[in-house]
Amino acid sequence: MTPDRRAERVAALRAELGAEALAALLVAHPANVRYLTGFSGSAGLLLVTADAVVLVTDSRYATQAAEEAGGIARVVVAGAGLLDALLDQPEADQALAPVGFEDHVLSVRQAARLTGTTPDGRFRRAGELVERLRAVKAPEEIAAVAEAGRVAGEALAAVLPQIRVGQSELHVAGVLEAALRRSGSEEHPFPTIVASGPRTALPHAGPSARRIAAGEWLLLDFGAQVDGYCADVTRTYVVGAPPDGRQAEVYAVVRQAQAAALAGLRAGMTGRAGDALARERIAAAGLGDAFGHSLGHGLGLEVHEAPRVSRVSEEPLPAGAVVTVEPGVYLPGWGGVRIEDDVALGHEGATLLTDIPRELVVLG
Repeated sequence: MTPDRRAERVAALRAELGAEALAALLVAHPANVRYLTGFSGSAGLLLVTADAVVLVTDSRYATQAAEEAGGIARVVVAGAGLLDALLDQPEADQALAPVGFEDHVLSVRQAARLTGTTPDGRFRRAGELVERLRAVKAPEEIAAVAEAGRVAGEALAAVLPQIRVGQSELHVAGVLEAALRRSGSEEHPFPTIVASGPRTALPHAGPSARRIAAGEWLLLDFGAQVDGYCADVTRTYVVGAPPDGRQAEVYAVVRQAQAAALAGLRAGMTGRAGDALARERIAAAGLGDAFGHSLGHGLGLEVHEAPRVSRVSEEPLPAGAVVTVEPGVYLPGWGGVRIEDDVALGHEGATLLTDIPRELVVLG
């Protein structure tokens, strides 16, 4: 049975509130609400005080909220205006100032209302307190990401034999997304990326009506979700003809860069040092300017969360973090290659959570 960690998560948040000299936190980010209470609906505000947890939602989620969060939170079903309803609760009135709020989530209007209508400074911007807790995963969270990775790999294996020259990117995306659902993915955690030919030089290209020609790159970047936790995978292939010398060369550079990162990443190193494991390999091949994005990002209830494996991050990578490892090379007008996997970080190294072949394969 999966452990119920909600009480210990709330206790950890209360400790953070104490360290920040906050009496309470108004939680608005859906992923944070789910992390603390288990509530997975799209409309919910949460107030955590020293001795209370109150979840306000609307009538669409009355039954769901009671079932998912009733064991940890007092659930209030609001007729209209979740923020008004939350502020009307006795726990909000009783909370001593200051009360923190997630200023990176609330709208400008909501934040202005909280700060502008209380000249006594009762409400204060609190930043990403819950996100800091979420960066370190419990074993069952890591297992959920690994299961999402298994689902992603199963779906990809079913789709690859179906890919042919002449198919559109949109067609391939549709087949892949259907396979993800059939394999057990609850959602598509982000819009599926399918790009072919020179469009593979666009790191976040959405699928288009463009048809795949023989000998071209095909880049697939997609995700799966299990128990709310996300996997994020990218593979790059050649379709309809063997790779030419330049394709083989660039692919080998990216694969070697990823292998170096997978071998060297570990908890305790900075995000910058982790990024350098792959970046230095790509730069040594004369392609450093073609790798513009970070090596990786945190993964969990969201597809992009803390920590960052980035050349601008001096923060140590925590043990228990799950991150992507996704070096890429992008050459406008020619195309691009990215290989992405997910790992869990420990002090002894990184544990691979996505077991999908990385060889350069010719499809069709």
